[in-house]
Amino acid sequence: MTTFDAIVIGGGIAGVSAAAELARDMSVLVLEAEPQIGYHATGRSAAIFIRNYGNETLRALNAASAPVLEAPEGITDRSLLSPRGEMLVADESELPALEDYAKGATGLEQLTAQQAVELVPILRPERIAAAVIEWDAQDIDVDRMLAGYASALKRRGGQIVTKARIDTLTRMGGAWHVTVGTDSFSAPIVINAAGAWASDVGRMAGAMPIAISPLRRSAAILPAPDGYDPTRWPLFASAAEDWYAKPEAGKLMVSPADEDPVDPHDAWVDDMVLAEGLYRFEQAVTVPVTRVESSWAGLRSFAPDRSPVVGFDPLAEGFFWLAGQGGYGVQTAPALAAMTAALCRGVAPAIGETITRAVSPQRFAG
Repeated sequence: MTTFDAIVIGGGIAGVSAAAELARDMSVLVLEAEPQIGYHATGRSAAIFIRNYGNETLRALNAASAPVLEAPEGITDRSLLSPRGEMLVADESELPALEDYAKGATGLEQLTAQQAVELVPILRPERIAAAVIEWDAQDIDVDRMLAGYASALKRRGGQIVTKARIDTLTRMGGAWHVTVGTDSFSAPIVINAAGAWASDVGRMAGAMPIAISPLRRSAAILPAPDGYDPTRWPLFASAAEDWYAKPEAGKLMVSPADEDPVDPHDAWVDDMVLAEGLYRFEQAVTVPVTRVESSWAGLRSFAPDRSPVVGFDPLAEGFFWLAGQGGYGVQTAPALAAMTAALCRGVAPAIGETITRAVSPQRFAG
C-alpha cells in the first residue's frame, strides 16, 4: 500500500492541473486509465479560449483562468494564448439565438454582412442577417499546457501512473483505498476527475448520484478552400451552434457542433451526423466540401445544469468532485485547479463564495 495526501482519478487537463496545484504542499498521485494523459476530451479539444462561452458561472471561471493562460508562471515560459477571434453569424431564424448569446457578454463588436465576409471571404453575405465578433477569443496551446502542468506536478514531487484503470475504491480507517490490478494506493482525499466516467467513479465510492452525461462532439479536417489561405481567419460559427469552423495549420477544422448522448467510451464519429453538419456548413459558404482529410470525436460531459461540479461530496467523506466541465474544461482548468486546491486545504477559494456555491455538488442534495 502506497500512501498519498490525495489521489486524482483522471489524467486529463482537469486532473493534472489540479494535481499540480495540490502538489505545492501535498503528496499527490494521478491515476490515468489510458496509456497517456489527455487521451480523451483534452486531446480532442477545439483549443480555443472564449471569454463569453457558457453560462454566467462559466464566464466567471473563464475570466479567472485568463491571467494564468496569459502568464502561466510555473507551467511554461510564455503565454498559452495566441490571437484568433470568434465570429458568430446569424440568418433571420438565428437572430434570437444571437441575442441570447450577447446578453451579459463583454467585448463583442457588431458586424455587417460585408464586414463578416471581409474577415471570412467564403461566407455567403446573403445569408447573414447579423454578426458579432469577440476579438479577444484566442487559440490555446493545449499540448504545451498539459505538458507544462504535468512537468510542474512531477517537479513538485507528484506522480502520474498511466494504464491504471481502478478496480476498487473503498473508504476504510479515514482513508480511501484504491486498487489497480495488484497495486494498492491510499489517501484521505480522492479527486474524481474522470470526465465521461465521473458518474461511474462516484457510484464506486458510494457518493451522491450526480448525473454527469457524456455528449459526443465530432470534427473533421478539410483542405483549405481553393484560392484561400484561412490562417488568419477567426473561428466562425452559426449563432444557433449547429456548426463551427476554425483554421487549423492552414486547413479548416469543421464541427457539426453535435451533442449526442452516449455511454462513456473511446468516441468515434457517426458518419451521418458528420455529413449532416458538413451540409449545414456548406449552406453558409460559397465553396463545396469536396474532401475530408481526417475526422474524430470526443466526449463533452455535462451536469444537468451545465455548470461544473467541484467540491466535496456530502455523502462520501473525502470524496471530491472535479467533473462536468463540458466543452469548457481546458479554458477553465486554471480556475478550477486553484479552487480544488483551496477546498482540499480547507480554505476559501479566491474566486469567491458565489461561484464556489454555484459549482458545489451540494446544489444537487436537495
